[in-house]
Amino acid sequence: MALPEFNIPAIKAKIDTGARTSALHTFRIEDFTDNGQAKVRFWIHPSRRDTGREILCVAQVLDRRVVCDSGGHREDRFVIHTPVRLHGREWNIEITLTNREDMLFRMLLGRSAIVAGGMIVDPSASYLAGAPRKRYRRPRSMGRLHSPKAPR
Repeated sequence: MALPEFNIPAIKAKIDTGARTSALHTFRIEDFTDNGQAKVRFWIHPSRRDTGREILCVAQVLDRRVVCDSGGHREDRFVIHTPVRLHGREWNIEITLTNREDMLFRMLLGRSAIVAGGMIVDPSASYLAGAPRKRYRRPRSMGRLHSPKAPR
């Protein structure tokens, strides 16, 4: 899944029919006013395994809502509106901002977004839009590879 407005080409998301609204992981949020409009500045780690990579995003605040998570905990969250891209389709969704540091997926795609995108959920399948690319990591025993210099 991609969030083009925030220059996020890929983020691992879970399709969650039990959640009404989508949720995006943020580890820092600051609200502010710009020309009379309520806005929010937030930072995300798009990859759970690479917390060194941070992306700063800014969005207009659509709403603030009290959301109840799967554990029954209530949390006041900012709600933003942004386009999402999945499997060649793009549409606008509402997303709440919350800290999902301990969760496997950085984003949840909730019922409202699923319906708005005209999606059909197949609970027996995973990664129907393509599995995430795994980055190649060179084994330590390989050392550095050098290519020979071109003849002059």
